Amino acid sequence: MPVSRDRRPTRPTRPARGRMHALRAFGAIGALGALGAATALVTAPAATAASHAPAAPAAQADTAHIHSAAPVFVQSDNPAANTVVAYHRAADGTLSRAGVYGTGGKGGVLDGSVVDHLASQGSLVLDARHGLLYAVNAGSDTVTVFAVRGDRLERVQVISSGGDFPVGVAVHGNAVYVLNALDGGSIQGFLRIGDRLVRVPSWHRGLGLDPSAAPQFTHTPGQISFTPDGTKLVVTTKAGGNSIEVFPVGPFGGPAARPVVTATPDAVPFGFTFAPAGRLQVTEAGPNAVATFTLARDGRLTQVGRPVATGQAATCWIVGAGDRLYASNAGSGSLSGYTVDRHGALSALGDTATDGGTVDAAVSSDGRYLYAQTGAAGVVDEFRVGRDGSLTPIGSVTVPGAVGGEGIAAG
Repeated sequence: MPVSRDRRPTRPTRPARGRMHALRAFGAIGALGALGAATALVTAPAATAASHAPAAPAAQADTAHIHSAAPVFVQSDNPAANTVVAYHRAADGTLSRAGVYGTGGKGGVLDGSVVDHLASQGSLVLDARHGLLYAVNAGSDTVTVFAVRGDRLERVQVISSGGDFPVGVAVHGNAVYVLNALDGGSIQGFLRIGDRLVRVPSWHRGLGLDPSAAPQFTHTPGQISFTPDGTKLVVTTKAGGNSIEVFPVGPFGGPAARPVVTATPDAVPFGFTFAPAGRLQVTEAGPNAVATFTLARDGRLTQVGRPVATGQAATCWIVGAGDRLYASNAGSGSLSGYTVDRHGALSALGDTATDGGTVDAAVSSDGRYLYAQTGAAGVVDEFRVGRDGSLTPIGSVTVPGAVGGEGIAAG
């Protein structure tokens, strides 16, 4: 991880009909307080774009339009006023700004962070199937829901994250979970109904990390995500717990009372993704390596071979593109590429230089382009992905107000 520098966390600032299985789940949790939560929802006014009218509501958005417009969305995490900047991707993969949208909340800064103020992966998540984009407002303890129409956004809801300092979002079907970093860490589940979220009080779990551990940016959780089949939630705890925690998920979307914990001593597990065969690929910021795990039905993890060292500094984020992986090295300003064989073994593709402070990255839906967010100057570097997995630089854009920012999603 980047060299620590003391800095205090910054902070100042709730249905529509869904599908039949969403209504079924809503009925099942009604007795648990979801109806009460629904009355506490706060609907935000629509945001304005720099050069476009607001998008249609999510119910009218379609996946084909999102993919054809080829959008890339980047979160600034600006502590004064968080924004999401929308970019249009041209046929050659280069980006042009389409609009700037206020989230209605504030970004946040963890103590000790330099180029990665949230110190997390997955703080901006695109649900292309339902035409929604989720952004965290760490400084306001809220989450913003945007309706997506191509490269245009409409802010439809701002809702409490159910915890302190949200840093990540996970989506599967109608279930949405938020990872909160401070006060020991927690996860909070929501039910998506139409284009709105309803907080489910019984879907809250504390992670039990030491709230006083310092610095914050190394001792707070790193990522939350569903397994591809949606039956489990995976959470990494970085140096706060040096563990990977797996919550089995019930038929209505609620998590198990306690996670299955896999200890990873001194590894500082940070970001992760799933390889095509379902194996878990995890960045380890301690040894600066990528580790591979199989995940059993009961939530137990088994490591496959030894972690593969990147030879770089602050290996924290990772993104997949088919059978290739690209790990972001914030301390080296680089991306380390790998191919994954059918047994889960990694073969190095080499390192590619980026602007300073490489953090989150996203791959276009067609797998042809990779976009790397860099925190030192708030730049997004653009690359073409070759058939052999090589990365060719094709340009870059500077995201306004995004120094230290994290969160990027591509359609």
